[in-house]
Amino acid sequence: MGTRLLAAVAASSLLFTGTAVADDQQIDRKVVQQALDQITSTAAQGVQARVTEGRRSFTARSGTAELGSERPVPLNGRFRAGSITKSFTTTVVLQLVGEGKVSLDAPVVRYLPGLVDARITVRQLMQHTSGLYNYTNAIGFSPQDFEPIRFKQWTPSEIIAISTSKPLQFEPGTKWEYNNTGFVILGQLIEKITGQPYERVVQQRLLRPLHLGDTTFPGDDPDIHGPHAHSYGLVNGKATDTTRYNPSVFWAVGDVVTTTRDLDTFYSALIGGKLLRPAQQAELMKTTPVSPQYGLGLFIQPTPCGTTVVGHTGSVPGYGSYAFYSPDLQRRAELSATAGLGTGDPTPGYYAILNEVFC
Repeated sequence: MGTRLLAAVAASSLLFTGTAVADDQQIDRKVVQQALDQITSTAAQGVQARVTEGRRSFTARSGTAELGSERPVPLNGRFRAGSITKSFTTTVVLQLVGEGKVSLDAPVVRYLPGLVDARITVRQLMQHTSGLYNYTNAIGFSPQDFEPIRFKQWTPSEIIAISTSKPLQFEPGTKWEYNNTGFVILGQLIEKITGQPYERVVQQRLLRPLHLGDTTFPGDDPDIHGPHAHSYGLVNGKATDTTRYNPSVFWAVGDVVTTTRDLDTFYSALIGGKLLRPAQQAELMKTTPVSPQYGLGLFIQPTPCGTTVVGHTGSVPGYGSYAFYSPDLQRRAELSATAGLGTGDPTPGYYAILNEVFC
């Protein structure tokens, strides 16, 4: 955040300019590599990608893992995937719905009395239609602004209080507006229903069954364990390594650390219907006139070239990520970039990759 790199990832819609994919048209690895090089030449310190077409996959990278080093970005590198966490949180909530422990259209206060406006439902939290004030709007995430608080320990109650101290932005259910507060509340809901910490529930229900051994929900651990690339920003005019910070400010919203391979495994299972019962799978992918391009914890976006993509983006200080998939999972792409000191626009590079894969 605070750089054009992460601003591009944080955009809530995608731009496709290609034509529909022919059945026998193969993804050109050279086009993907050129796009990655474009991203690192304009804004990113390093970038890695995984692309899958049917049974054929390849990985690619550009830039370096550290400033002033020749060490390349690790192809199996861990990274902070930001709001991609929302898909994990949503999956757990929908599993609880399928078990009869939560009702999608029940008011949140049925489970968390007095926490928010009594009209706000569980569904609206996952769909970004609650009207709650988005707490991250009150916190500075540029390298300069974030530096004084980068190791602060945040509690969910403290985060929610930022939001509930403000009036509703609109009547619940009447508008779509991307909102991080709802997923902090969903994290609390998971803990209330299960009686266990959020991180343990996700570990038991998703990470362990899917063998996502390189994925963690770090809580208040500032380190990224295992191979990873570093991110950078300007603090007081000096290049500063921004990789380490306390991610509790994002919690069930965006604190996941993962890899492109693990994301491919998770989303393939989720979109492929292996994690939810049929009724909840249908709810996951359902859009409405109020929320035409977002289901529950998933972007579902038609493209001008006649295809549809499903997935999520993620942006947190120092890291920006994309994870998008064709509904039949025949075409898949995961990408992570670390912020650098460039000030150019990386958006054309991102769109070139997405167009090559899906259009």
